[in-house]
Amino acid sequence: MNFEFDVVVIGGGAAGLTSSGISANFGAKTMMIEKEKLGGDCTWTGCVPSKTLIKAASVLHHAKKASGFGLDIELSNVNSGKVMEHVDKIRREVYEDADRPEIFENMGIEVVAGDASFIDKHTIIIQQRAGGERKVTAKYIFICTGAKAFVPPIPGIREVEVLTNESLFEISRLPQKLLIIGAGPIGTEMAQSFNRLGTTVDVVDMAPGILMNDDPELTGILQKKLEEEGVHYYLESSVVRVEKAGRGVKVVFNKDGIESSVEGDSLLVAAGRRANIDTLNLAAAGVETWKGGISVNDKCRTSQKHIYAIGDVTGRYQFTHMSEHMAKVAATNALLKIPMKIDKKHVPWVTYTDPELGHVGASEKTLRDKGEKFEVYRFPFTKIDRAITDGYTTGLIKIFAKKWNGKILGATVLGAHSGEMISQYALAMKNGVSLRKFADTIHPYPSYGLGARRAADQWYIKNQSESMVKWIKRIFRYRGEIPDYSDPNRIV
Repeated sequence: MNFEFDVVVIGGGAAGLTSSGISANFGAKTMMIEKEKLGGDCTWTGCVPSKTLIKAASVLHHAKKASGFGLDIELSNVNSGKVMEHVDKIRREVYEDADRPEIFENMGIEVVAGDASFIDKHTIIIQQRAGGERKVTAKYIFICTGAKAFVPPIPGIREVEVLTNESLFEISRLPQKLLIIGAGPIGTEMAQSFNRLGTTVDVVDMAPGILMNDDPELTGILQKKLEEEGVHYYLESSVVRVEKAGRGVKVVFNKDGIESSVEGDSLLVAAGRRANIDTLNLAAAGVETWKGGISVNDKCRTSQKHIYAIGDVTGRYQFTHMSEHMAKVAATNALLKIPMKIDKKHVPWVTYTDPELGHVGASEKTLRDKGEKFEVYRFPFTKIDRAITDGYTTGLIKIFAKKWNGKILGATVLGAHSGEMISQYALAMKNGVSLRKFADTIHPYPSYGLGARRAADQWYIKNQSESMVKWIKRIFRYRGEIPDYSDPNRIV
């Protein structure tokens, strides 16, 4: 068949922008279709606005703590309207610099504003925003439509005004009291930020703790810090219903058989996301789905060999960096015919609270459940000199690795700049760098990266033994004291 395009990409978020750019770079005639704005969730309702708000809240919080650094700073009341204006300004700057259509049109990509759906396996019909329909055919089709916030069918939820990450950054002023349903990454990040900006925050979740996909020891430390800052949690509490309360809202929940409630001005629902597939007419193309989204194999291929699905729409990974990684996998398989699979073993993630919480590889629980033999190497932020000078000593590094060869199986870091630190461990794991090689690599002093290396140093410490040191002492006739090896948690 003769197709109008080599590649048609449906969706212009992180997955779509990346796959379109790669396709054009390989010389493929490419069209990208987006029904709203290029940049998608990351630019407009996710990473960019949330991290901008987090930074604003962090600046205010640390200004209030300035006396601890010998500084006296006068603070006026927070103008929440200006804060939200700043958030909007930054996301528009990112859009203009990286996402606007002209950038991709200059790569030779045809950018179309409209809503796309399948007619058959190779044909797509576009309801164009400017009016009218357009049919296009493509040899390969990449589905990159992302996901949207999920609002569970809680009784009364349709009768109140609900915020999600898609509407949160459109408000002009911060509420005086914010209720949040969900203690996952979005709920946790926003709880701390709104609290720091002066909003009273209450969080309700049915789980026993926050961030249930992360290390429970580290999430416990983080939860305690957030509670000390003023965030209030109602955990192990199932939401019964939502009601109007004057101009605000009431959340009624049940804990241990006792019904209680909490009221606020606004309600943020942070209960996960669902794939955007409803209007694609996937049945016409014979593309199979599962409860999380579009079914794909590890090459990002759907049930149709020429159709690939990438990013959040697959329901497999809800991270921008994984959307970019999957775009590379899909384009490499489809256009270059070079076998490439999703790297499932080295998927990092970070929750951008203060302190940050990062993870890569296997968790301690997973390893223990599998019966894996490994050691836990720990290093506290209280021993990182840069953290001490910065006043960011809350935190802990945990590395899970093989005892004898130092092979890293996973790592988790709670602390300042843990996103950058966890990247070091991801790089090491991907390239087979052992803890020994990591520890032998020179890192600059004073830096947080040096803390990551000092955590690796603990592999050397744990592999020493009292008998070995006695042997060395006797051979070389040393006269010093032998360290105390009786403490299994000894940190050097």
